[in-house]
Amino acid sequence: MTGLLGGAFNPPHNGHVALARTATKHFGLDGLVVLVSVRPGHKEVQLDADTRLRLAQAAFPDARVELDPYARTVDLLKERKWDDPLFVIGADQFAEFLTWKEPEGVLARSRIAVATRPGYQREELEEIKNQLEHGDRVEFFELDPVPISSRDIRGRVARGEPIAGLVPGAVAELISALGLYRNGGYTEANPEQELTQS
Repeated sequence: MTGLLGGAFNPPHNGHVALARTATKHFGLDGLVVLVSVRPGHKEVQLDADTRLRLAQAAFPDARVELDPYARTVDLLKERKWDDPLFVIGADQFAEFLTWKEPEGVLARSRIAVATRPGYQREELEEIKNQLEHGDRVEFFELDPVPISSRDIRGRVARGEPIAGLVPGAVAELISALGLYRNGGYTEANPEQELTQS
């Protein structure tokens, strides 16, 4: 079983790492592929894809990290083939799943693992699952909350505030070495929902 974790990773942070680690352990994944979206379908990003790829490689040294040229998940899954793929997303992404391009097409090609937090009210998620023809291919698992967003990290860097403990050390070093996100070089307008692209 191959886990797929997609996103803008602008930058990757400890919440992304916790998601990957928890999903790998919970589902007994044989491997993890981190997919860095070149053109995220749900947001604008200012950093180029190759730089975000370097950041993701620093955050996930034990995973395969690749660029994803497709703006929509179903297009990626139509073109790429993995052994028993399991797409890992957050509960907020699954709450919007019915608005994705061809959600049934996504489920026809990959199972979906949805991370919820302990005590999370799952009624809305179960209702969405029940509307899907292939809802049996959606699985929920609990993830301890990690209150971090990439937007907050970009803002902290721009203000000269520390990000230690919020991102892996190698990511912090790369952000500093490359001078990323300084002088307001980040987008304020877009909310963080980047565990995957829809």
